[in-house]
Amino acid sequence: MDAVIKPAVKSWPRGPLTDHVRSAPAPVETRPSREEAESAVRALIAYLGDDPSREGLVGTPKRVVAAMDELYRGYREVPADALSRTFGETETYDDFVLLRDIGFTSHCEHHMMPFYGKAHVAYRPVERVVGLSKLARLVDVYARRLQTQEHLTSQIAAAIDEVLKPHGVAVLIEAEHTCMSVRGVGKPGVSTVTTRFIGSFRDSAEDQMRFVTLVRGAGDRSGEVAR
Repeated sequence: MDAVIKPAVKSWPRGPLTDHVRSAPAPVETRPSREEAESAVRALIAYLGDDPSREGLVGTPKRVVAAMDELYRGYREVPADALSRTFGETETYDDFVLLRDIGFTSHCEHHMMPFYGKAHVAYRPVERVVGLSKLARLVDVYARRLQTQEHLTSQIAAAIDEVLKPHGVAVLIEAEHTCMSVRGVGKPGVSTVTTRFIGSFRDSAEDQMRFVTLVRGAGDRSGEVAR
């Protein structure tokens, strides 16, 4: 297969990209320093009623900030870059490509508590396909930010549609939200499901049904690719 890497520019050959696809989020005008972030963690520890200077907590601010750098690395990543490498020689393939059971962890923008689950992503390619790992990478780029599940679902679908220009895109996300399971109403095990259909998946009830059937029929075949 011949591989093509598209340039990271504002306008791609088949149309412009929206801001959230073509670039990482713009930082706040005056970003706090790492020392200020660590100081904020110490203040939270004291607010909770503990002593931030005691032995077990003295190094916690540094560890928390380092963990946040990892958990929220999506703020430093560009979604379009994850889909920039495509391959030709798809021969006569004219069906959709489905990547199931993409595990992810994100954080609710309302409480900054984790929500986690699986994303299922499909697209019907036009001439070229993208590397399968790149779809999983795209999910992580958006998940590693403060999010709502609805927004996460829409962003993933929009990025695939804008960059790859396929015949259609389908995204289904199912997740458990700890802001509901470990606080508030305290209902563990509740799953939230969101979907987004674009193009042929939106227009064809048959494509939607096949997509959902393949996702729901995954069973123990986690991670298998259906084509």
